[in-house]
Amino acid sequence: MDATLAVAVLVVQLWPLLSPDEPRDEPWSWWGYAVVVAATVPLMWRRRAPIATLLASLMATALYDLSDDVAAQPIWYGGLIATYTVAVHSPRWPRVAVLIATIAGGLLLAGSSETALRGVVLFVAAYAIGRASAASRAYAAVLEERAVRLEHERAVEAERAAERERARIARDMHDILAHAVSLMVVQAEAGPVVVRSDPARAEAAFDAIAAAGRDAMVQLRRTLNVLKEEAGPRTPQPTVAALTELAEQVSGAGIEVVCSASGEPGPLLPDVEVAAYRITQEALTNVVKHAGATRADVRLRWEDDVLVIDVTDDGRGSASSLPSGGNGLAGVRKRAESCGGSAVAGPRTDGPGFRVTARLPLAARPVTA
Repeated sequence: MDATLAVAVLVVQLWPLLSPDEPRDEPWSWWGYAVVVAATVPLMWRRRAPIATLLASLMATALYDLSDDVAAQPIWYGGLIATYTVAVHSPRWPRVAVLIATIAGGLLLAGSSETALRGVVLFVAAYAIGRASAASRAYAAVLEERAVRLEHERAVEAERAAERERARIARDMHDILAHAVSLMVVQAEAGPVVVRSDPARAEAAFDAIAAAGRDAMVQLRRTLNVLKEEAGPRTPQPTVAALTELAEQVSGAGIEVVCSASGEPGPLLPDVEVAAYRITQEALTNVVKHAGATRADVRLRWEDDVLVIDVTDDGRGSASSLPSGGNGLAGVRKRAESCGGSAVAGPRTDGPGFRVTARLPLAARPVTA
């Protein structure tokens, strides 16, 4: 591109020598051709060495008037283009020094004040256009860099959101499977014991196994639909209102589950609703699997700004509280923390058994006039 520009400038600068305004008997002196070529050819390297290109072009231009047999050159385009290039590509202080030197040299070597003024205006204008172009390019580069950074941040945030969604789905699947499998194992173990002595109870155990399996399949299908691009209509996630059904399901495993509530129910965000159900489900699953209990109590206490879920049993209990990692009770704590709440677990202080307590925040109540 620079070579093409140099050829174009060369043709324009040679034009007064090739086509004079008045017919001449003899061609112009070779000196004019040589100076024009010397002042134009350096433009081919203007981006690599802008200051050297400007100085070479101006020095050649200053030698043009040493011969009287040359055509008048109204404007030296090579020097103007070199000045523009210096303004665009050179550091601040070198380009300012070169501009001052160029203006001073033009004032000293100009044949008249009119020529000197025209030269100063042209070179200052070329420098100003170069600085405007450099500022525009820098601004465009900043915008491009910002767009790339924002795109990267969006990609990172999308990946984080995907990771959070995968973790949520993993927790849901763990809760669903652990709860259903625990109920099925308990009923399956009890079935052979009572199949001869109490056939009706054995039949009820098998019915409970089938019901737990069907419920697990429905919830798993609902959860896995989230992973599909075209999942279609989805069944709503379980909420606090479904805790009664959960208690009835666990009661079928031979453990008496009693639900109770106190206080005025308040609004819950959707994720808090799901967390309340899953926390209770996980606590009851641990009662079935590990406690060896005969009774479990699920108490909901609605306070001003929190919902307190208290799940207790009369089983063996445990000497440990919430572990720091893994699933199970650790998942209870993570679920509560993910929606701004908290959860603790440990042996009961008022008797044998184990207690899981979760505190979940209520949504802001609507203000009425």
